[in-house]
Amino acid sequence: MRDKLNQFMQGRYGNDDLNRFLMKIILAAFVLSLFTGRIVFGGIVSLSRIFYWIALALLIYCYIRMFSRNIYKRSEENRWFLNKTSNMRGFWSNRKYNAQQMKNYHIYKCPGCGQKIRIPRGKGKIEVRCPKCRTTFIKRS
Repeated sequence: MRDKLNQFMQGRYGNDDLNRFLMKIILAAFVLSLFTGRIVFGGIVSLSRIFYWIALALLIYCYIRMFSRNIYKRSEENRWFLNKTSNMRGFWSNRKYNAQQMKNYHIYKCPGCGQKIRIPRGKGKIEVRCPKCRTTFIKRS
């Protein structure tokens, strides 16, 4: 079965970051359609139906992108998405990196120039020398 799926997907675009993002939106829209059952929007259509149709349309679009043989166009769409979301993704990856660093290191600012200096935890009271301006100061690690 796996071989048949691999043969079918050969030459097709497959999954990428844009599709994963759209799948999260689809899931959120389906969940919203479940919880907004009786709310009427515009006097005619219920809000749950709007979320349901949005999710269904996005799901169809995801499958069209996934099974497409126009790999160049799909990769351009994904590149556009990655360019538009690069600031947000960079912000969260910096937060994650800083949280990992805080487990093993203290991060201090130099009183002279403001340079951030990473000091290992658990070394007691140490004298720190700034690599940028050569100012020395004492901190607990």
